[in-house]
Amino acid sequence: MRKSFLGSILAIIVILSGCNKNKEQTCPYIDPNITVPAAEITALETYLASKNITNAVKDPRGFYYTITTPGTGATAGLCSSIGIYYAGKLTNEVVFDQTTGSPRTFTLGQLIPGWIKGIPLIKAGGRILLYLPPSLGYGNQPNGNIPANSILIFDIDLIGVQ
Repeated sequence: MRKSFLGSILAIIVILSGCNKNKEQTCPYIDPNITVPAAEITALETYLASKNITNAVKDPRGFYYTITTPGTGATAGLCSSIGIYYAGKLTNEVVFDQTTGSPRTFTLGQLIPGWIKGIPLIKAGGRILLYLPPSLGYGNQPNGNIPANSILIFDIDLIGVQ
């Protein structure tokens, strides 16, 4: 009887440990729900008009974008690892960051809200130009050589999604 009881306990432990291995891990990232102030949208629209940019699409979440290539691969989610080439610049055309050489790899959910919202508009192999108001970038905090309250422009090639 004792062997039967120990055997049953051992079988239950094996079954339960197998169940834990098969469970999907939950994504720890939350899609940011940010309301962009009307003044930021107006400033972004003024910038686009001043540069005669008429092909940018207004996203209801408060940014503009132009899809150059939609891509044909996977679509990124919050917990996706993405490989990208990108260049980021300010409205005065100063490039504040860009990839050189190999693509950079990030987890989408760890990035600025504008990337979290904009990158899933394309699939792997796609290219997008994002025009982000400050609330979807770094907001009222300076970040390195990016001044506070900056409109950001990103040219992004989504190389891969995992």
